[in-house]
Amino acid sequence: MKEKQLPSRVILREVCPRDGFQSVQKPIPMGDKCALIDGMAATGITTMEVTSFVSPKAVPQMADAPDVLDYFNSRWKGRIHSVVLVPNVKGAELALAHNPDALAFVLSVSESHNKANTRRTVEESLKEFETVASLVGNVALGLDVATAFQCPFEGAIAPEAVVRVVERALEIGANAITLADTIGTCDPLNLTKTLEIVRREFGDYPFYLHLHDTHGMAIVNSAAAMELGFTRFETAAGGLGGCPFAPGAAGNVATEDMVNFFNKIGVETGIDLEKVLGVADSMKAMGLPVNSHLAASRVPCTKA
Repeated sequence: MKEKQLPSRVILREVCPRDGFQSVQKPIPMGDKCALIDGMAATGITTMEVTSFVSPKAVPQMADAPDVLDYFNSRWKGRIHSVVLVPNVKGAELALAHNPDALAFVLSVSESHNKANTRRTVEESLKEFETVASLVGNVALGLDVATAFQCPFEGAIAPEAVVRVVERALEIGANAITLADTIGTCDPLNLTKTLEIVRREFGDYPFYLHLHDTHGMAIVNSAAAMELGFTRFETAAGGLGGCPFAPGAAGNVATEDMVNFFNKIGVETGIDLEKVLGVADSMKAMGLPVNSHLAASRVPCTKA
């Protein structure tokens, strides 16, 4: 078997301030959110999902989204690329008033999950995405494709369904696309089955992958994806996260665990591991649940 060539570098997008915080029921003080943003911004990351403009009734933790984004812009605008999640036109309009670098519109490939998450059919969400695309002007617009591999209600997702959604998104004008293992139950065989078809259909398009770690598969799934040429991943400090509308979904893959993994195999991330671990320590002090292997052991591995 021919040895596969590892990439020299991967890109990690930090999502704890949005996907991590949304899973926490107890209100997180604005000061703690800002402290985590500042801490992660100092680690060497280049892009961060800062917050989401969703209904405060649906996700109360995100009620301070305008203030959080304004704070981020006051400190990091022009130095770190900001992304904010929006589920609809109203969210997009509110977000655009606060000057993000990019919007990420979310929909699910699974009809059942999309209805649970957005109260729309997939086709209705795609039409909403088209309307959002007409509003953004010079702001970049991405699509987060939830349940791209597995659904808590429907099980395995057909790769062809993912391809159809991505085709529509590109036709509408998406600047970036993220494929998400929303519930973290995907295994490398299921993952690569879909990604091989995605790669065949869309060539070297630079997808992000968002891999939850519910079954402890996120890093091995990342390795499998990397062998197919996927080099962009979303991670969360402390492994915090989970979808409120996906039963059984656990945390995101931890930024520190992924940085450590890539350090170990000689792939550059540009992120300072010790600084990320310092952020994880501060999260513990804030009373936030930290679910990473490395933060638990606090003995980072060195490169082989």
